[in-house]
Amino acid sequence: MTRPPYPTARREDIVDLVHGTPVPDPYRWLEDPDSPETKEWLLAQAGLFAERNGPQRFKHRITELLRSGSVGTPAWRGDRCFFSRRTPDQEHAVYYVADAGGAERALIDPMEIDPSGLTTLDAVQPDKEGRLLAYQISVGGTEESVLYVMDVATGTRVEGPIDRCRYSPIAWLPGGEAFYYVRRLPSTEVPENESQFHRRVYLHRVGTSTEDDVMIFGQGLKMTNYYGVSVSRDGRWLQVSAHEGTAPRNDLWVADLTASPLDRPDLRVVQEGVDAQTGLVFGRDGRLYVHTDRDAPRGRVCVADPAEPGHEHWRDLVPEDPEAVLSDFAILDDLERPVMLVGWTRHAISEITIHDLATGERVGEVPTPGLGSIGGIAERPEGGHEAWFGYTDNTTPPTIQRYDARTGETTLWAASPGAVDVPAVRTSQVVYRSKDGSDVRMLVISPADAAEGPRPTILYGYGGFGLSMTPGYSASILAWVEAGGVYAIANLRGGGEEGEEWHRAGMLAHKQNVFDDFHAAAEHLIATGVTTPAQLGISGGSNGGLLVGAALTQRPDLYAAVVCSAPLLDMIRYERFGLGATWNVEYGSADDPEQFAWLRAYSPYHHVKEGVDYPATLFTVFQSDTRVHPLHAWKMCAALQHATSGDRPVLLRNEAEVGHGARSVSRSADLSADTLTFLARHTGL
Repeated sequence: MTRPPYPTARREDIVDLVHGTPVPDPYRWLEDPDSPETKEWLLAQAGLFAERNGPQRFKHRITELLRSGSVGTPAWRGDRCFFSRRTPDQEHAVYYVADAGGAERALIDPMEIDPSGLTTLDAVQPDKEGRLLAYQISVGGTEESVLYVMDVATGTRVEGPIDRCRYSPIAWLPGGEAFYYVRRLPSTEVPENESQFHRRVYLHRVGTSTEDDVMIFGQGLKMTNYYGVSVSRDGRWLQVSAHEGTAPRNDLWVADLTASPLDRPDLRVVQEGVDAQTGLVFGRDGRLYVHTDRDAPRGRVCVADPAEPGHEHWRDLVPEDPEAVLSDFAILDDLERPVMLVGWTRHAISEITIHDLATGERVGEVPTPGLGSIGGIAERPEGGHEAWFGYTDNTTPPTIQRYDARTGETTLWAASPGAVDVPAVRTSQVVYRSKDGSDVRMLVISPADAAEGPRPTILYGYGGFGLSMTPGYSASILAWVEAGGVYAIANLRGGGEEGEEWHRAGMLAHKQNVFDDFHAAAEHLIATGVTTPAQLGISGGSNGGLLVGAALTQRPDLYAAVVCSAPLLDMIRYERFGLGATWNVEYGSADDPEQFAWLRAYSPYHHVKEGVDYPATLFTVFQSDTRVHPLHAWKMCAALQHATSGDRPVLLRNEAEVGHGARSVSRSADLSADTLTFLARHTGL
C-alpha cells in the first residue's frame, strides 16, 4: 500500500487563547461549507474515496438481509389500531390504521409524498378517539419537522403545514378540537445563531390560524430547554416537563384543566431544581403513577394522589432493583386481580415482570421470545387484559408480541413481513475489567461454527447520554459475521445499561472512563484470542464518533482501522454548531475554565500529532446534518491526512441530502456496504 496523494488543505496559523491556554485551529476555514475552497476540497476528497475504497463489497447481502422489513408497536384508539410497517421492497416504513374488523389502510407513505425518498416521517400521534392524526415530516435529513393533521376516515389534511416543530410532542385534548404542542420561536425574534433553540409550549385549536395559538409555557426559561407535554386520557390533567438540553434531570409541573382555563392552565410544581428524571401517568383507577430515578438511579415506580403529586407524597409501588434498570410499565386492569407489567433491562437484556397493581408485589414474569430487546409496552388506553411489545435480538427482525394476562401467554402478533435467510451466529456476553477496575460487559457475535483463532473484528461503542446498547437485528452485523468476522458491542460507561450512575460515570469530568472502557474492551478481545491489533477495526457514530476519534488519537497502536461517523471531534468549539449548545450538560463547556480543561484533555482534533502512524480511517458525514455539523470530520480528516506518517489511508465519505437520523433503505445499504468494505480491506477479512 502506498500513501495516498491527499488533496491540498491549507494550514492557517490560527491559535486561540482560551483561559490562558493556546489552542491551535489550523483548518478553521473548513467550518464554512459554502466557501469555494471548502467545496473544492470536498470534491477532491470524494474522488479520493471513490479511488481508494475499492469495489463495494457486502451490498448485495446487506440488501437481502434488509428485506426482512419491519413492523412497529401498535397504538390503540377505540376500535382503531395504528402501526407502521415496511415491506421488503419499500424504502421507508408506511403508517397504517386498521379498523375493528382488521381492514388496513395506509395513512402516510413517505414515498408517495416524495418519490425521491428524501422525505421522512419523524413522528405521529393519533388523537384520543382515533379520528385525527397529527404527523410530522422533514426533507433531506434536516429533521426540521413540519406538522400536519389528517382526518383518519378520509385521509384528507385538515391542518398544516405548521413549521418549526422539530422534536415536538403532541398532547391532544379529548374530542380532537385542540392540542398542546412545542414550537420554536420565529427566527426573526431570536439572534441569528440561536434559531435552533428557544422552544415554547402552545395551545392550538384545530382549524384556527397558528397566529392565534396561545403560548402557555416556556417564556423566560433557558433557550436550550426541551419541553414535554401530555394530557391524561380523561382530559383532566396536563403535564409539562422541561429538560435543560440533554441533561439527565427535568423540572415537572401539572395542572388540573377542570379548575383553570385551557389557555391559562394553573401549573403547579411537582419537581423543580432536583437532579433526577421523573414522569407521571394518571391512572384509570384515580391514582397517580410516578416513574422516577429520584433516590433510585436504576428507576422505581411510586404512587400518589393526583391532587398531591409532590415528592413527599410518593409511596413505592415497584422499588428499585439493584441489578436491573426499570424502563417502562403498562397497566392491565380488566382482570379479577389488576396487574402492572414492568419492563426492565438487566445488563442490557430485556425482561418484563408482573406485579399486583394494588400492592406492587411481584407475581410473575411475561414470557419473551428470547434474550433480546423489548420495545415500549403498549396497552389499550381504556384498559383491558392485553399488552403489546416489540421484540428483536441479533438474529430476529423486529416482531410485535401480544401478552394476554388472562391466559398468561405471549404470542406473535405481527412479524416483519419479509422472509430472510439469517446466518447462524453465536452471541455471548462477556465481562472484562477496565483500567480503574470497573467491570464492563460486552456482546460478542461470531460465526456459529467458527474455529478457534483470531479473526477480523469490529468493536462498536457509544458511551453517552444514558443510551443503552442492547441486542437488535442488524443487516450489517450479520453480513460481517457471515463473511467470517466477529462483531463486538461494548456497554461502556456513559450509557444507560446499568442505570443513571453508570451514565454519570462517563460524562463531564469522567468522560475519559468511556475511552478507557473502550481500550480495555479491545485489549480483552486481543488477550482472549478473538482478534489481533492488525485485525481490529473500531466503529462509532455521533457521540460514538467522538469515542473512536479519541480512541485513534489515544491508542493508535491498538487499532488497524477506524470508521468515524457523524462525529463530534473539535470539543473546544462544538457548542457553536448544530445542537451543540444542548450537550454542554453532558460534556461541559469550554467557557468554563475547569470544564475547558476536561474537554482539552481528550478533544480528538487537538490531539492529532505529526509523525504518528495512524490507523486507516474513514470519516462518514452527512451534508444536511443539523445535529452534528460535518465540519468536525472535515477538520479532523485534514489534520490526520497532514500528520500521519504511514501509508494507511485517511478517507472522507461526504454524503448529500441526508442527515443525522432516518434515511431510505437503499441509502442505508450503501453506507453500510462502504463502511464494511473499508473495514474488511484494512482488517484482512
